Amino acid sequence: MSAAITRLGPLGVFLLMVPESACIPVPSEATLLAAGFAVHQGWMPFWLAVAAATAGNLVGSLIAYGVGRRVGERQARAWAGTGLRRCDALFTRHGSRAVFVARLLPLARTFVSLPAGHARIGVGRFVAMTACGCAIWAAALVLAGMVAGSGWRALSDALGLPLLAVGLTAIAAAPWSARRGAR
Repeated sequence: MSAAITRLGPLGVFLLMVPESACIPVPSEATLLAAGFAVHQGWMPFWLAVAAATAGNLVGSLIAYGVGRRVGERQARAWAGTGLRRCDALFTRHGSRAVFVARLLPLARTFVSLPAGHARIGVGRFVAMTACGCAIWAAALVLAGMVAGSGWRALSDALGLPLLAVGLTAIAAAPWSARRGAR
């Protein structure tokens, strides 16, 4: 991840953030900490790292939102199991604010777009809540990467692989969870 950011700068940040928000387990934490290190080294300005991360999150989120909006009830339930009913209830109670809050929570931030699309949250509100939440998340983690500074390599090694393992485990468990939820 840090190699992509070193070579491509803000474009690398953007390209790594798109899949994370499109429900592909590329840990945003590692990407944003690497971007913070790049800021610390003077390779890119803070505002540009945050803007690239937010834009990447928004593009990936819109992809997942569109998928959630287009899939039928049966397919959505197969993916989300009984969690879909809980998400629908959450959106009914809290609307687009639930999207904003989810953007500030690990793992939930990655997958909130699918049920938001399925629940037909208005696209304008979805974009606004996603952009605000993602900007806060990105700014906090880029700042943490800046603070980590010279200890970046150890921090990247400590967080990157475990977060990737969690994402891959979640994907591997999804079919089992869908079958279990369909019963």
